[in-house]
Amino acid sequence: MNSVTIEPDEREALASLVPAHPPPRKTHSYVEQNEQKPHHPIRKYSLDEGSRSVTSDSEPVYFDSSDGEFSTENVVTNNGRTGGDRGNGEATPPSKPASQQGENDGLGRGEDNVESLPEFMGAGGGVDVFKVPVRAAVNPGRPPCLELRPHPLRETQTGKFLRNIACTESQLWAGQENGVRYWNLEEAYEVGCGVAGQARRGDEDTAPFHESVTISPTLCMMVDHGNRLVWSGHKDGKIRAWKMCQPGTSSADDSKPFKERLSWQAHRGPVNYIVMSSYGDMWSCSDAGVIKVWTLDSLEKSLVLKPEEKHMAALLVERSGIDLRSQVTVNGTCSISSSDVKFLLADTVRAKVWVVQHLSFSIWCAQNKELLKVFNIDGQVENRVDMPATQGQQAEETKVKFFSTAKKEKPQGFLQRSRHAIMGAAGAVRRAATRSTGAFAEDPRKVEAIAIAADGSIWTGSMNGVIAQWDGNGNRLRDTNHHQQAVLCFCTFGDRIYVGYASGYIQIMDLGGKLIASWVSHNEPVIKLAAGGGFIFSLATHGGVRGWYVTSPGPLDSVIRTELTQKEITYARQDSVKILVGTWNVGEGRATRGALTSWLGSAVSDVGIVAVGLQEVDMGAGFLAMSTAKETVGVEGSAVGQWWLDAIGTAVDERNTFERMGSRQLAGLLICLWVRRDIRTHVGDLDVAAVPCGFGRAIGNKGGVGLRIRVYDRIMCFVNCHLAAHLEAVTRRNADFNHIYRSMVFSKGQSLYTVAAANASTSAQALKNNPNANITTEEEKSDLAAADLVAFFGDFNYRLFGITYDEARDFISHRSFDWLREKDQLRQEMNEGRVFQGMREALITFPPTYKFEKNKPGLGGYDSGEKKRIPAWCDRVIYRDNQSSQNSECSLKCPVVASTVMYEACMDVTESDHKPVRCKMHANIAHTDKSVRRQEMGKIVKSNEKLRAMFEELKLVPETSVSTNSILLQSQDTFIFTITNKSNSSRAIFNIRCKGQTIGRDDKDDPDNLSRGTFGLPRWLEVSPGAGMIKADASVQVKVHHEDFNTSEESFDAPQQNLSCEATCDKEVTLIINIQGSCSTKTTSHSIKVRHCFSAAKTLSLAYSKPTNQKQEGSTRYQPETYRGGSTRRG
Repeated sequence: MNSVTIEPDEREALASLVPAHPPPRKTHSYVEQNEQKPHHPIRKYSLDEGSRSVTSDSEPVYFDSSDGEFSTENVVTNNGRTGGDRGNGEATPPSKPASQQGENDGLGRGEDNVESLPEFMGAGGGVDVFKVPVRAAVNPGRPPCLELRPHPLRETQTGKFLRNIACTESQLWAGQENGVRYWNLEEAYEVGCGVAGQARRGDEDTAPFHESVTISPTLCMMVDHGNRLVWSGHKDGKIRAWKMCQPGTSSADDSKPFKERLSWQAHRGPVNYIVMSSYGDMWSCSDAGVIKVWTLDSLEKSLVLKPEEKHMAALLVERSGIDLRSQVTVNGTCSISSSDVKFLLADTVRAKVWVVQHLSFSIWCAQNKELLKVFNIDGQVENRVDMPATQGQQAEETKVKFFSTAKKEKPQGFLQRSRHAIMGAAGAVRRAATRSTGAFAEDPRKVEAIAIAADGSIWTGSMNGVIAQWDGNGNRLRDTNHHQQAVLCFCTFGDRIYVGYASGYIQIMDLGGKLIASWVSHNEPVIKLAAGGGFIFSLATHGGVRGWYVTSPGPLDSVIRTELTQKEITYARQDSVKILVGTWNVGEGRATRGALTSWLGSAVSDVGIVAVGLQEVDMGAGFLAMSTAKETVGVEGSAVGQWWLDAIGTAVDERNTFERMGSRQLAGLLICLWVRRDIRTHVGDLDVAAVPCGFGRAIGNKGGVGLRIRVYDRIMCFVNCHLAAHLEAVTRRNADFNHIYRSMVFSKGQSLYTVAAANASTSAQALKNNPNANITTEEEKSDLAAADLVAFFGDFNYRLFGITYDEARDFISHRSFDWLREKDQLRQEMNEGRVFQGMREALITFPPTYKFEKNKPGLGGYDSGEKKRIPAWCDRVIYRDNQSSQNSECSLKCPVVASTVMYEACMDVTESDHKPVRCKMHANIAHTDKSVRRQEMGKIVKSNEKLRAMFEELKLVPETSVSTNSILLQSQDTFIFTITNKSNSSRAIFNIRCKGQTIGRDDKDDPDNLSRGTFGLPRWLEVSPGAGMIKADASVQVKVHHEDFNTSEESFDAPQQNLSCEATCDKEVTLIINIQGSCSTKTTSHSIKVRHCFSAAKTLSLAYSKPTNQKQEGSTRYQPETYRGGSTRRG
């Protein structure tokens, strides 16, 4: 602790600012608590694995914090003052609700009759980031959602994180780090297995699902409706096929993992993305610019083989692979970049495939696999890209000189030399970091997502939040920016475009890029979106999956929200936990086992969580410089810090009773946290944070370190602080707290659980954790402001003012702490609302904890040296919970209600110039049983007549007609037919697929029927456009063209003479035109038979007309003059 000498003139000036103190007097009754400490007998206890139901008598509420989110609207503000007068600010915390008294509710069982201590509340708690977060059972700030997989604790997902999702109309598939799983949507509203069930940790409240055998991490997924398969690409370079209808899913064999239908080694590196082109070929990509094509014929032939012939099927597909990179490489120079290929896009409108690399695109023809165009992120055409890869580039080595030689002619003091050394080291490290990160920093324009809309436009999203619209030829049309954090995923449904961001937001845009709606979907980045079954499903990095109705936001939301709120009593649960918080400035020393037992070990018998903060664990200029250098490269901790962790762990019985969750060290600051094993299943998601405040907010000799955890699905933050020293530095201390509170950003810790985010871009995660990343459309929120409980503790360094050393010692000896509290700087600043706004502290009934002579017991140990530092309550514990007013009851509206049951200093510990302080809090926690709430939501959806009528409206499809049902083509012939939208109010979205092919030969009586399961077009047929949108009362013209095709690339899997024979035979296919409304969950279809007659003698007359220049609204092709038959369907 830095000290200050009070000169005689300063003492006189300070004394003149305050009135003369009263004579010594006896201690008030509440001070006697310090002399007779309550004893807590050690006893054994346990918590039930399942949550207990608690009857809730609270009124219906409207805000939700189940995933750590809160709304900034309709916030109940608090002016920060309690029932006491301005002078003392004392208030008694709310007692336990009558309905709960006498019940056993977790930790502290049988001790709830212990009264809470009086508390003092600071002013200013109802404004800005100091608002208490508003909570409720159902959040009106976002649409109600289907909680298919509630947020699992991160520690339960090691090696099992979900990475991506893909959806059909009846199933949702998810790729994870150890395989794949799927949900049948008809079972989506059913309850989970519970903690006592057979589900593994993290899936207790998940809707029933089916899981595959353990395999390599899944990186991408694709739905193949034609073959009724789901394809997946994996980190080991394999592509696997999974049947949508798995056998035994409704029998006693339900829990048995299912296996893949087909797999083969597609790449040497990871399979980053797979798509199916308009012609049924599978395209896949990997690192180093590798792109491969797996032909439709080889895939279909491999799928008809029996399961016991799996090896032969895999070999068949492997040999059919076409390496596109080698085809566009000439004399060692390739036309495309060698950077990793992260995304592919199948343009079914124009039969093209887009390839997305770091900052460039390439467009390929899906029919003949020719490279059409290469261009950069700005839309500028690139002709050639050098082949050598940029991997392995070395950053310039920078020698950091930590200490500069002091000039002899100007001798400097120790403190000045230390400061110069630290600042010089910090500057050198920052310069080195800037140069090194400059070499490897990702361009913020990097594309993170790509999608095609219903009208055929292409949309890309970048790290900087910019969304770009492109036409089908790769021309950049416009830029849109509705959010400043990284775009991670897209999803299109009807005429809407859904965007998922690193901030957890989901936005909806129309086809022109105009923002329709926006809400917080998760409290972590949204890494994948998928549409199907009437939902838009979102996947967050923590593995939670939510389903949003396709009509949201809309009238359906208010109906569900109202009904679900009224059923709150069925899914509201309540538990309690006792939390022990300890703080100690150890002064670079070490404690004996007896000291740690006296401080912590003697008080943990009835607590569930132990949070400990230490200051000045290790100091000195050299250590601070090295610590700063380590922080720059993401390394923290020290040998001394590890000693303290082990020593405290032994004191709290880490081996048997408690489990260490994690820690964070910043220079001399160290925070660590333990959780009792009995409640370990309900505690997790440890995040860490550090904010330096020393020497221009760059060095960690002053600052704060924090830990954030989720307890019974509620967020708790613990922050250990060491603020500016010296009596006169009140303003600096206030500024340090404000800086820590506003800028502390939590990230995943490195102490015990080093699990990477599930398939989230590291750059996007960095943007999310960057406090400088602004949000333009929503209010920026502090991580601490979003927590349900925040506890600050540490050496705050606030002193006693207007009092001399002798006067302070006199009052302490008479235990007149009530008058000393009036001289407390922190109490005065809190009362004025300048620091710790809206937070509470128990009434101090122990002697000042600073400054003592080491190893000198008793109150006589106060500093009696030359400086005679005035004793002060430097070491404090201050907190806030969800209470926005006095006597708030614990409910889903106010989920965390805490009170202080112990607040004392351990005066018998003498190893430092500070005394350790401990504070025990009792917290009641209200939370939601997600599984039961999902079941209640299902009952509402199925029984409510209004909702059933709304869902029926979603099945309506616009009435359309097609101008022909039969087309006959000769070689190189072209035919144009028309699709007409007869609705005068709704848009129609169409998609054209090929159902099957029939080949007739002269030497056979019966033709060969070849099923084209992938819906891919035959190579000889061109259909343009293959998909699109038709405005109301408009039509679109579709061109069908016969093209002679080259079969050279198909020679891998079929004899050339057979292909030539097929090319000279009559062929017939059936085109299926699927029609959907702009927000329809059902489709209708038309069918057209297209026949190619090879022999001129067999040519039939065609109803073909010459094109005219007349053009109709909504049409993209010329209108033919005559039609050949027609068909009409009604939706």
